[in-house]
Amino acid sequence: MTMRRWRTALAAMALAGGALAATAGTAGAVVPAEAGARAGTAGAGATACETGWGSGEKTAQPAGHTPLTNVRTGRHACFDRIVFDVRGATAAGPIGYRVGYVNALHQDGSGEEIPVGGGAILEIRVAAPSYDPGSGAESYPGRARKPLPGVDLTGYQTFRDTRFGASFEGDTQVGLGVRARLPFRVLQTDGHVVVDVAHSWTALR
Repeated sequence: MTMRRWRTALAAMALAGGALAATAGTAGAVVPAEAGARAGTAGAGATACETGWGSGEKTAQPAGHTPLTNVRTGRHACFDRIVFDVRGATAAGPIGYRVGYVNALHQDGSGEEIPVGGGAILEIRVAAPSYDPGSGAESYPGRARKPLPGVDLTGYQTFRDTRFGASFEGDTQVGLGVRARLPFRVLQTDGHVVVDVAHSWTALR
């Protein structure tokens, strides 16, 4: 092989080696980054959820009856939430409630059945009328058999439907349609009764 051909061969080998090194460097940078992104997403999406709520009826005795002012809902990682805002209620004067699954929602007073969408119906009774007991003025604009005003359940994982039942003898009755008979809990804070319905029976989502 002449000196010219030898130099040409060396140059070609050097170029090929450089290209391979560049390709290997790029692959090494991309693959770990993609793997890290996937791992990070999986880690962020795995949420430990509480267990042990059960699906049995839950009750609390009232200290009095104060007006219901609003009902609203929210989505969380492990559950869907419905909140009853009650004027003037405090931890020292708890709000009575009875929450449990029923086969059908029957309106307080009339006994008429109110259709509620979903795979199961959670009946919620809160010791807070939709009117001021003193003046009789309306405090919450719920209407029998109608969805709760201002509540949009689009995109919810567990909630399917809401229906206002009645405000009768100091209690407000609401039908909550859910995907299935799932665990739930009831919490109280100053001015609020909170019902959380789990997305599933499992502890990890």
